[in-house]
Amino acid sequence: MTNRRTVVVQGVKQIEDIPGIERIGDAVDWRLSNSTRQLKRALPDAEILLSWDLKADGLRETWHRAERLRWIHWAGAGVDAALFPELVTSDVVLTNSKGVFDRAMAEYVLGLIIAFAKHLPETLALQSQRSWKYRMTERIENRRVLVVGAGSIGREIARLLRAAGLQVLGVGTRAREDDADFGRIYAISALADLLPQVHYVVVVTPLTDATRGLFGAPEFRAMKSSARFINVGRGEVVDEAALVDALCKEEIAGAALDVFRTEPLPADSPLWSMPQVIVSPHMSGDFKECFQALSDLFVENFRRYRAGEPLLNVVDKSLGYIPGKPTTANDTGPIR
Repeated sequence: MTNRRTVVVQGVKQIEDIPGIERIGDAVDWRLSNSTRQLKRALPDAEILLSWDLKADGLRETWHRAERLRWIHWAGAGVDAALFPELVTSDVVLTNSKGVFDRAMAEYVLGLIIAFAKHLPETLALQSQRSWKYRMTERIENRRVLVVGAGSIGREIARLLRAAGLQVLGVGTRAREDDADFGRIYAISALADLLPQVHYVVVVTPLTDATRGLFGAPEFRAMKSSARFINVGRGEVVDEAALVDALCKEEIAGAALDVFRTEPLPADSPLWSMPQVIVSPHMSGDFKECFQALSDLFVENFRRYRAGEPLLNVVDKSLGYIPGKPTTANDTGPIR
């Protein structure tokens, strides 16, 4: 219990940049890495890797030097950036930060739905022009929302939207009846049948082989012409060219996008200037206290690691997410 652990931290210039990390005390020899060269030097002695910036820069290139690595903790929910084959097939345990971002993302999605229904982007545009243009808006009560992704974030979105009076359907990897949050979860194979029935589609699924390119031209054509598409999951889930085409052809009424295939979104992307599109810079889950919450989770998992207790949020690397029945953010049970 007194042995010091060597921990490499990716993405900070000084360890004090992580709030509250000092609670770990003198149990750690910290090694900081902000480049592939620094990671190459630090990895051979490392037992633990804390990826704070979520880019995994240089990790695959230097993986052969991870001779003592036993555990990687990812300071984010989606771990797709880390799932290269050598890591997936290794014995290194991967944990993520499930639960930290759920409520913030649910609030963000509710805000986007309200913004669309109440024409807030148009109102702000008219205000900037000093233009007084009276308009009727929509109600959200009893509107149907399809949440694609039935993990902890999708469930928090479902709970909040239902509390606001919306009807919520869920899509997951497999169908389930009598679900506590969705009522019923449909298998991903039912997507084409569900899309024509809903007014909003919310994508929050992790990026896996099964979800890459999930939304393309056929899916957008299947949606109502009055429907809005919201993506707070991963950009690679969507064929952006097909989305732009669907918006231009008015096959759907609008889109709110927080994630993109290329980030930052290139300046020449047509999405920037489309009046029916809301663009945000991958911020839907971030809130002012999130770094403290991320630190709290790592500190607790480090305590568990030293004590030989089960770690929180262990990812099934072959799936790319935490399988099993979702529970609460602070529960030790796995979620999908």
